Amino acid sequence: MPKKVLGTPGPAPYSPGVVAGGFVFVAGQVGSNPKTGETPAGVESQTRNCLERIAAIVEQAGTSMDKVVRVTVYLTDINDFSKMNAVYRTFFPTEPPVRATIGVVALAGAAYVVEIDAIALVE
Repeated sequence: MPKKVLGTPGPAPYSPGVVAGGFVFVAGQVGSNPKTGETPAGVESQTRNCLERIAAIVEQAGTSMDKVVRVTVYLTDINDFSKMNAVYRTFFPTEPPVRATIGVVALAGAAYVVEIDAIALVE
């Protein structure tokens, strides 16, 4: 099965998502609003936006958030972990994927406080 690129690559040299080998690999999604492009303040709103962006990409691949098997969360401030986790839990209420959370990172764009990537099963 050849790889299939999802979404429209932007000015940066990467694709939002790629389907290959029975999985969809979702590039790191930042906290700007996917409809308006505005970046809200606060990790809760940005986490929600990241996960909504991921949901749209996995749905474009023909799968869903309950098929996500791996997630990495990048936080600029590890003290935001519990706030991020509260929102994250609403997207994965049962059988959550495996996850790594990395704190105190520099993200592209000074307004971003969280970035999330994911891998989901495509059946």
